[in-house]
Amino acid sequence: MLNFINYEESLNILNNFILKEKIKEKLFLTNAIGRVLATDIIASENSPAFVTSGMDGYAIKYEDQKLVNLKIIDKNPAGNVVESKVENGVCIKTFTGSLMPEGSDTLIPIENVEVIGDSIKIIEKVPQGFAVREVGENYKKNEVLIKKGTTIGFAEIGVMASLNIAQATVCSQVIVSIASTGSEILDIGETQTNIAQIRSSNHLTVEALAKKAGAKTIQMGVIKDDMDSITQMMKTALENSDIVVTTGGVSKGDYDFVQDVVKKELGAEVLFHGVTIKPGGPILVAKKGEKLIISLPGFAYSSTVCAILYLLPMIYKFEGSNRKLPIVKARINENFPMKMKKTLFTACNVKYEDGEYKIDFEGKRKGTSAILTNMLGSPALLIQKRDSADIKAGELVDILLLNDL
Repeated sequence: MLNFINYEESLNILNNFILKEKIKEKLFLTNAIGRVLATDIIASENSPAFVTSGMDGYAIKYEDQKLVNLKIIDKNPAGNVVESKVENGVCIKTFTGSLMPEGSDTLIPIENVEVIGDSIKIIEKVPQGFAVREVGENYKKNEVLIKKGTTIGFAEIGVMASLNIAQATVCSQVIVSIASTGSEILDIGETQTNIAQIRSSNHLTVEALAKKAGAKTIQMGVIKDDMDSITQMMKTALENSDIVVTTGGVSKGDYDFVQDVVKKELGAEVLFHGVTIKPGGPILVAKKGEKLIISLPGFAYSSTVCAILYLLPMIYKFEGSNRKLPIVKARINENFPMKMKKTLFTACNVKYEDGEYKIDFEGKRKGTSAILTNMLGSPALLIQKRDSADIKAGELVDILLLNDL
């Protein structure tokens, strides 16, 4: 029997789910792309550690810009320490990244001067301190530069490399097993033997979402509708993964065996079965020890939406990530009535123009929860809370950006 709870209650239950202690591992920097940082990255020194030049030019005393000519007394290439000092009436040719010579406080760019023999004539003045990079301009010693829980990208790699960090300490990846259930569904490559059979995409769509979220995946494939097959699959999956995801078999039909396996054969603790959302109301979430079972509806659109709403946040949580579902405000182009007292997730098109997101429903098909093609293109989900009023054209609404997952 399904005991429906509201969407907010279901999220609170999962937020309170206690996870097993995360394992940490070290990876060479470029192998850590896309992984979740397990420790704060703290600056071990100032950057730059000394006052340096920000461009090619001539190191001078600011006050000397009033003089007619300044004598060039030395060159200061990057990587060298020049011994000459800048005093009144002289300059040192200095290059990008070079230490600023002692006595100088300003860099005059090469395009601002005319070279006359061994002297320069300043043809365009600059402010005091121009093109001079002060100590700690990039970052200061003991500053937290990257917080743990950050997903490592190219910028994080660059910053860690600049700190001479060869290996990143990351959280171990959550392992997700995925299976679709149903005697009527066929896996890729299987031959159709009667017109009642349909091709399953759910297990592969969910696997793609899980991988994009940073999880390791175990693909269990298509499992036929019988208690023994589903029970064996679930036991194997629980032994080898942190989260088990199934699609199909959670409603109230005679052949909806997944719920029976979870509740009876496995003896799992049901956290909730039935949420007042559309699509995906019959969703079942349970725990077995420290493992999580998420059993999704069988329709393609329903299972995909529910995987986004429930599986992805739990992957982020398992991996200690700071990531959240990308929910933003957008302006709607038409009236959109509230059709039922549920939290509704409706596919729409989104674009960003004139400094804001805008949505419309052009080309979106209406019908059952099986229409996965509504997620092609530049898609989003319009979110209507169960107590929302009718939406008027031009109002700001909440949307979930699907291409930003």
